[in-house]
Amino acid sequence: METIRIPNSATYSPVSLTDLMFAAPLASRLLMGATLPGRLVQAAAAGAYAGSVLSDWASRRGVRKIDFLATFGSDIKHMDEMSEARRFEDVERFSAELMAIHEPVGRERDILAGDVNERLTSYIASVTGQRVETSSSVREMTLARLMMPFAIGSCDILSGDIAVFRSTGVFEPHILAHEFCHRKGYLKELEAQALAYLALEGSRDPQLRQAALAERVYRNLRVLDGDDPERYGELLDATPISGTVLEDFRRLRPSDKRPNAFTTAMRELYDSRMKLTGQNGLSDYDRGFTNFLYTYECGAANGRAP
Repeated sequence: METIRIPNSATYSPVSLTDLMFAAPLASRLLMGATLPGRLVQAAAAGAYAGSVLSDWASRRGVRKIDFLATFGSDIKHMDEMSEARRFEDVERFSAELMAIHEPVGRERDILAGDVNERLTSYIASVTGQRVETSSSVREMTLARLMMPFAIGSCDILSGDIAVFRSTGVFEPHILAHEFCHRKGYLKELEAQALAYLALEGSRDPQLRQAALAERVYRNLRVLDGDDPERYGELLDATPISGTVLEDFRRLRPSDKRPNAFTTAMRELYDSRMKLTGQNGLSDYDRGFTNFLYTYECGAANGRAP
């Protein structure tokens, strides 16, 4: 099988090169009273960043990406809408399955990231006939956290630098897989959501599979709650989800926490950016993602999927 290796050299830097480019002059001014040292660090970081981006770009030119419509019978512009009743059925079925197979995620993040990346790589290769190998490095913090306080993780689409900002328990393998999809060149959020789910859902590793099921339940609940955190809590309490898994679901959407003005403004800005790049907006994370799975699975059940 053909193998494409994308270097992702920026991901191995001890500090995010993007953060260095933006923060070094200011930090130098505050700590040393002069901007020149910071400017030198900034220039060095910019050079390393540019070199990494160009190297990755050259490697990606040989990648055969998945054609979603041809492969799954659905893509970002071709989806059927799930009914509310079907969403409730999904929540009931997959939350019960989640609890039936659940086991605590005990692996350290770097080990888990390597396992998730390998599973994702193998799944994509099973569709395209090509292994696209990328870095498994994940940061815990970047300046993107300050700009997107609502986000759980981030990916610099140019350098492939990824950060996951907090522990997310049962959801973590799917979050990692989603960000790794971006690193492999799938930049649209719905595509990353779907590929991450399909890769993990078919895994024999229960800790990876349960993450896919949890993501599916959570995204259906987000559609059903009508953007009301209290309603989300009520819907969650009606499921068989319990114990630490229930705590993980509650941490993602606390019933007593509503977004402040800054968070709301940043969400609206991010939603607009997604639409400008040919996506449907933030709804691709939940409504789009679950509609995609519904369309694909209905097509497969009726013999309509390619």
